[in-house]
Amino acid sequence: MKEKSLFCLLFCVLVLSHFSQAQTARNPVIFADVPDMSMLRVGNSYYMSSTTMHMSPGLPIMKSNDLVNWQLVSYAYDTLANMDALNLTNGKSTYGRGSWASSFRYHNGLFYVTTFAQTTGKIYIFTTKNIEKGTWKMSSFSPSYHDHSLFFDDDGKVYLIYGAGKITMVQLEADASAVKKGVAEQVIIENASLPSGASGGLPAEGSQLFKVNGKYYLFNITWPKGGMRTVVIHRADTITGPYEGRIGLQDLGVAQGGLIDTPDGKWYAYLFRDYGAVGRIPYLVPVTWKDGWPVLGNDGKVPEILALPASKGLMPGIVASDDFSRKKGESALPLIWQWNHNPDNNLWSVTERKGFLRLKTGRIDTSFVSARNTLTQRTIGPESSASTLIDISKMKEGDMAGLGLLQKNYGFAGVKMGSDRSSIVMVRSLTGKADEIESISLSQNKVYLKAECDFKDKKDTASFFYSLDGKSWLPIGKPLKMSYTIPHFMGYRFGLFNYATKNVGGYADFDFFSLEDKIVNGSN
Repeated sequence: MKEKSLFCLLFCVLVLSHFSQAQTARNPVIFADVPDMSMLRVGNSYYMSSTTMHMSPGLPIMKSNDLVNWQLVSYAYDTLANMDALNLTNGKSTYGRGSWASSFRYHNGLFYVTTFAQTTGKIYIFTTKNIEKGTWKMSSFSPSYHDHSLFFDDDGKVYLIYGAGKITMVQLEADASAVKKGVAEQVIIENASLPSGASGGLPAEGSQLFKVNGKYYLFNITWPKGGMRTVVIHRADTITGPYEGRIGLQDLGVAQGGLIDTPDGKWYAYLFRDYGAVGRIPYLVPVTWKDGWPVLGNDGKVPEILALPASKGLMPGIVASDDFSRKKGESALPLIWQWNHNPDNNLWSVTERKGFLRLKTGRIDTSFVSARNTLTQRTIGPESSASTLIDISKMKEGDMAGLGLLQKNYGFAGVKMGSDRSSIVMVRSLTGKADEIESISLSQNKVYLKAECDFKDKKDTASFFYSLDGKSWLPIGKPLKMSYTIPHFMGYRFGLFNYATKNVGGYADFDFFSLEDKIVNGSN
């Protein structure tokens, strides 16, 4: 009888433990490419900006009520500038460049988000009063201050803190629209990498400055040679220093970010982790305060379980399916979509054929990565799959359309139009050259395509499938070994595409984009 009672007690403990974990958040809080986060809180609402580099629209803004469940609410810009590299024209691109790490602030009723672009060599300051429904006002100036932190001090002065290794401060005008004339730049930390013992590797960058109880706290990331990505924190009594520094966190390579507090007085560090092909994924780390220093983690470790509400999933807040149906008068795309570089808005439509995305060709291209108007969404981990149905009846000879996984080492399943017949093909590029792995003759005008991604334990493998009826799926080609490359500097993206290699003027119609957070090996 005692053994039975003990068994029941243990069973109840296990059930309650599982139930408790199911009702709490887990790291990573977002298993998708949302790097270089900058975060703030206004009342009970949290807002976050991130990097999407060469994508358009750019500088995404997300909102949350609990730090875990996020929804895209706007972008700071539709297009950053009109130039060949951003337009993906005349053989130029801005892969891995575009707009980089942003800084997000709320000051005197106005939201400020800033970024810098290597492509244009400028700093961009965006402002709005209504972050969800308002328009963003842009100002820009040179030079392009690397990984800067915008900071409004209590005395009314405004600064940018920037740099790598050597951290420098520059004062701005009161509205942050330009550098303040007549005020010299000032080095505030000569070697911010020093607390980590870094004598090589990545110098301290990714500055984010905060003021808590009258003290200034500067967060940086560094990567000591032979070590892991590390959070370094400096503090000072005045913004000019002197600063004293220490290691803030050195676990799992979780680093780069800053501080956020909750309405009830709890503190967290928001950071990200490089996680292979899916990209750089956000983590939350609890913070306590000791002797005037923020102490990150539980005994210096990043916890898996967090005392926050459980995630409801990334769909539809960060990624989502789309049936391309629009109400009368609507011609826009949901915020979950971004174009690969600036789009040519004359060559796409969701209104010309009701319930379809139409991608038209307007020039000759040579590859998936050089094609304009590829429409993309993030892949998500630990698993994700996407499928679509294409009507190819108006494609022209030489046209290539389909569903791809976009990165330097890309892969796709698509339809290639020949002079007298069409083929379903699987193409991948692992060495800079596109290899057609398999080709299957197609005798009908519609075909279903699917891509499945496995990011578990950094497996980073993708497989492609096709179907003639949407029910029975068959594999095509070979698995794609996905790899995160610096030339693109971004996690893999699902992409719908259509490009011409011989004749312009054709188009492909996509009936839907269906996204799932699982893989089923090609079968429904």
